[in-house]
Amino acid sequence: MKYQTELKDDILFIRLEGDLIAGPDTQQLMNVAEEQVENKVMLCAVDLSNVRFMDSSGMGVLVSLLTKFRNRGGELVLIKPSDHIRKLLIVTKLNAIFTIAENDNFAAQFLKESIY
Repeated sequence: MKYQTELKDDILFIRLEGDLIAGPDTQQLMNVAEEQVENKVMLCAVDLSNVRFMDSSGMGVLVSLLTKFRNRGGELVLIKPSDHIRKLLIVTKLNAIFTIAENDNFAAQFLKESIY
């Protein structure tokens, strides 16, 4: 898995690519998120549009990220998961706890509204 992070308008955008599975990249990503939370970043948007595959550890990463931000009074949304990932979220009922946005603008709008 590859990822890029960008801080834009106090929102941490995480763009994932490839397979969301356990590995050194996953731990590094969690460390980056923790640093941002420590720096008072409360909002996060995770772009899943280029994720091909996700296993249970990948789902755990998403839940951990969500928990990390919500525990600090923040929020996290998922951006445009592929059909395969969307189906996984439905089957595992994770679609009930995650908000899904179709693009960066909707994600940013939802996140900004969620803290006011």
